[in-house]
Amino acid sequence: MRIAHVANFYGPRSGGLRTTMNRLGRGYVDAGNEVMHIVPGSSFDRQWSESGLRVTVPGRRLAGTGGYRVIVNVARVRRMLAEFAPDAIEVSDRFTLASLGDWAREVGIRSVVFSHETLAGLSETFLRAPFLTNRPVNWWNVRLAARFDRVVTTTAFAAREFERLGVDNLVRVPLGVDLEVFHPSRRDERLRQTLLRGAEMLLVHCGRLSPEKRADRSVATAIELTRRGHRVRLVVVGDGPTREALTRQAVGQAVDFLGFVPERERLAEILACADVVLAPGPLETFCLAALESLAAGTPVVASESSAVREVLGIDEAGDPVGAVAANDTVAFADAIERTLSTDVEQRRTATRRRAEQFPWSKTIAQMLNLHADIPQRPTSRAA
Repeated sequence: MRIAHVANFYGPRSGGLRTTMNRLGRGYVDAGNEVMHIVPGSSFDRQWSESGLRVTVPGRRLAGTGGYRVIVNVARVRRMLAEFAPDAIEVSDRFTLASLGDWAREVGIRSVVFSHETLAGLSETFLRAPFLTNRPVNWWNVRLAARFDRVVTTTAFAAREFERLGVDNLVRVPLGVDLEVFHPSRRDERLRQTLLRGAEMLLVHCGRLSPEKRADRSVATAIELTRRGHRVRLVVVGDGPTREALTRQAVGQAVDFLGFVPERERLAEILACADVVLAPGPLETFCLAALESLAAGTPVVASESSAVREVLGIDEAGDPVGAVAANDTVAFADAIERTLSTDVEQRRTATRRRAEQFPWSKTIAQMLNLHADIPQRPTSRAA
């Protein structure tokens, strides 16, 4: 099978999306398939890797996103896809690339669109007028689903905005985690002491620094715990448009900004050294960093309104894998104190056990089965 994946918001620092595309591509290739990724960049480029062929096409830089680009010449993408002649396409962008679903239908190719975010939640966050945005969001989601054979979501949380509209081509495929790279054995006491810088409690916020991720709540929580008498050090891993504001918020506080950490092994070491990893984003539809933290043996405290509750399995068992909290600083501080009141070895065992339920091999198998099960339509025109 030939599989093409087209994405926007993909770059050297795009975190979860980049990881997902690379791991899916590698799994597809290992299973004997041909893979092509088309992503935006500053110029045209072609590179072969273990994940398949990655083609970078010039994209327009979006202001206020920290360097993200989007493909604007979709006609060029269609020509490249026609040349590759895929059996199936995957699309990771619900906006400017949505027309690729129509194209796939016209040429008889199976099509899948990933819903990596909740459009309703993002519109409320950035436009702050849900009574104005609900109707167009609903219209767009129904239209998007109709343009593709399948809509893939990673959690029940992400699926809800489609389910309430009666969308019937919805499929849930949880993401996976590299259980070899992210492992409790990565814990390094010397690195831990370096990160603590004399403190006793090490918190880590790992993720893109953008408004919807609410890293400001992680900073505020560290300040609240310090006020309660804890010797806390917060390490922020990631970069993005809110970094400057966060730096101002953290002046005089025990907060360090490491920026983007590209080395996966180094990131795994940092996560394994933490006492708790914070995931305060209220709109997270999965949060790969949270799953990587669990694999590294570290509990996660997350927003109760996000999908991280499902990743943690909070409602399934009483294992100390972390906690969810209301979207305020006091609640997050309380949840961290509760989490750290349990035995440390019990936490490490429980978090690792939970992560082992999400191997990438399972995700890859589900996606390949999904593509194989979609009926192929007859071609209505030449590709």
